[in-house]
Amino acid sequence: MRDAASFDEFYRSTAHRMLRYGHAVAGDHAEAQDLVQEAYARAWRQWGTLVAHPAPEAWLRLVVARLSTDRWRRLTGWRAAVRRSGAPDPVAPPSEDSVLLVGALRQLPANQRQALALHYLYDMTVEDIAREMNAATGTVKSWLSRGRARLAALLPDISDERLEANDVA
Repeated sequence: MRDAASFDEFYRSTAHRMLRYGHAVAGDHAEAQDLVQEAYARAWRQWGTLVAHPAPEAWLRLVVARLSTDRWRRLTGWRAAVRRSGAPDPVAPPSEDSVLLVGALRQLPANQRQALALHYLYDMTVEDIAREMNAATGTVKSWLSRGRARLAALLPDISDERLEANDVA
């Protein structure tokens, strides 16, 4: 049986040291945060038996070290694959219209954004969208209509031709 109070106490008393240790092992603060978070998640799953361990913090350090080694091995394999295949082609920065469109889309309700994306990016019919979103076809038509109207209001200076030319729609 897991005891949340004892785990919370263990976490509070060891988290700062464990993060410093993770940073030393991984060499990167963000990577250390990920490693330590995963180690504590594993400790929580096994807390019923780990609480009786003679050195639970040492067990946690071992988990962090092994996770770091596993990630290093995966990165080494990924780096070798990149060396064999060559560097990826450079990607051009997004156009100004793309940035404006994404900003406008973020202002729409989620259901309208999803319906517009499925319709325009995946060329899905209203019926297909309704099935995927578990909604009535009339509701999907309403979402599409309201979403287009809101986008037109938010983006009055962007014409359809400019959007299609920049391939952002």
